[in-house]
Amino acid sequence: MATSKLYVGGIPYRTTEDELRTAFQEAGEVVSASIISDRMTGRSRGFGFVEMADEAGAQAAIDRWDGKEFDGRMLSVSNARPQGDRPPREGGFSGGNRGGFGGGNRGGNGGFGGGDRGGYQGGY
Repeated sequence: MATSKLYVGGIPYRTTEDELRTAFQEAGEVVSASIISDRMTGRSRGFGFVEMADEAGAQAAIDRWDGKEFDGRMLSVSNARPQGDRPPREGGFSGGNRGGFGGGNRGGNGGFGGGDRGGYQGGY
């Protein structure tokens, strides 16, 4: 295992960082615990990061909490990936392969829709 920083998904919206820290202390020493919030509303986005003091604690936390219920929700716990290791996100509202507006290499030819289901195309 390369890191002691963990991604934690499925965090109940009412959970505080202190509660998250306390829960993960069952597995070992917690260096930090943070819950990601929406910038506009300040409301929890339901995921966060916990940094354990060492790799053994991180593995113990994964074993203890991954797929387990915490305050009514199932947590997903895994090693956090450094930002450079994540795939790039597309801009716009591409809507996957069903069209959308802008973003990536789908849809954004001056119209709305596109993709493999048709849609309005500009330039008439």
